[in-house]
Amino acid sequence: MTRDPDKAAARRIEPVADWLQEVEFRRPPGPPPPAWRDRRHWRWMALLAAVVVLALVLFRQPLADLVWPDMRVQRLLDGAESALAQGRLSAADGSGARQQFEAAQALDSDRGEARQGLARVAAAALAQARVQVGENRFDQARQSLALARELQVPRATADALAEELRQREAARAGLEGMMVHAGAAAKSGDVDTALSLYQRVLALQPTHTAALEGREDALSDLLQQAGQALARGDLAAGAALISRVRQADPGQVELPAAESSLARAIDARRRAADQDLKRKRLAQALAGYRLLQELDPDDAGARVGIERVAAAHAQQAAHAAADFDFDAARQSLDQARALAPRAEVVLQARQALQRARQLQARLASSLPPRERARRTRALLVEMDQAGARGDWLTPPGESAYDKLRAAQALSPEDPAVKRATSRLLPATLACFEDEASDWVRATWNSPPRPCAKRAGWMAMRRDWPSSASACAARRRPDSSDFADALEEHPAHRLARCIEREMPGDVVQAAG
Repeated sequence: MTRDPDKAAARRIEPVADWLQEVEFRRPPGPPPPAWRDRRHWRWMALLAAVVVLALVLFRQPLADLVWPDMRVQRLLDGAESALAQGRLSAADGSGARQQFEAAQALDSDRGEARQGLARVAAAALAQARVQVGENRFDQARQSLALARELQVPRATADALAEELRQREAARAGLEGMMVHAGAAAKSGDVDTALSLYQRVLALQPTHTAALEGREDALSDLLQQAGQALARGDLAAGAALISRVRQADPGQVELPAAESSLARAIDARRRAADQDLKRKRLAQALAGYRLLQELDPDDAGARVGIERVAAAHAQQAAHAAADFDFDAARQSLDQARALAPRAEVVLQARQALQRARQLQARLASSLPPRERARRTRALLVEMDQAGARGDWLTPPGESAYDKLRAAQALSPEDPAVKRATSRLLPATLACFEDEASDWVRATWNSPPRPCAKRAGWMAMRRDWPSSASACAARRRPDSSDFADALEEHPAHRLARCIEREMPGDVVQAAG
């Protein structure tokens, strides 16, 4: 079979070389359409227009008052005229004629309609009071008369109407009957009832002689009761009675003397609170300062005293924490925080408690039980040796008390440590009592007892106050300064520290 070359050429498809037909040339972009033709902008503009229309509808009145203030003034004047016509002269909600006239006058003081309106309100209040007096509506008449006085009605007219009101009220109330009841109450000892009745009579008839005399007697009785209350130390009751007399009659003859007595009683209570604080009787000191604060909330001395009580509690907390007495430290710290939670000394006491707990935890965890027990026994032996030498407080780190504290830090629950604590307290108290007895009975330069030759007696002589007051205390051992000196003696403080850590039966046996 032969192939025809012409037919094969006719069937063959030749490639097209015109590639430019498939190429699209990039043309420069035209200008963007204006924003008003963009549909997205149309939606936002429609929403904004709706918000503006809604705001105009809701706030049309405030906007109108802001743009046209005369419209608001006129509206207030119209409302005031309407209230005056209806007899609503004054109202707490601002709808009364007086309130609306005053508001219009405040907005535009140059317009005379508001001033004239207030004058008409005053005249209407005076006329209303006359009608109410005639109808025996005395409470309403007093209110209307008070409104008329506030709006500057003529004083003579108001006084005449007030006198008429008192006379009609007195005639209707029966002054003689009230005087009889007041006298009976005074005779029975019911001073409060008698004074109240006398006050009512004088409110109706200020020149009633018998009522004036009865009130004077009742006030004198109240001042006498106030003096008795101050004498027994009840400052709150005494101050309340004196305050009542002052309110009833500030010019009462006996009132200045009673106020002077109250001032002296307050000063005495302040000194007593200061003395309680000095002697570490913190509960009594706090009660005294709080009473002073109740009598006068602005009393700066009472406030400072309470802060000092808080500081004393914080110091006790720090001392207890140093002795690893965490329960006592927490209790004292809570009391301090209740009084002055932000005081610096309270924050320092809290930090001292945290450090003491961390120290005890480190001491307890850093040693194995056998080594801890061995060191505890060694410290107790050293404590007994220091006590035999009389080194109760000194030298630092070698005294019996320091050795006991170290043993307590290592093994606070060890029975041997507790027994050592129970032994140390009676010995310390006995030595201190011997030194105090010798010192009281003998002169200062007399030979001391054997125990006095030791460090405790030397510390006693060294730390004893040398001021003039302390010298007087030496001559008068029964004075409060002497008691304070004994209370603050180092040996006595040591005994108190040990006593906190002992069971109650051991302390009782030691005492």
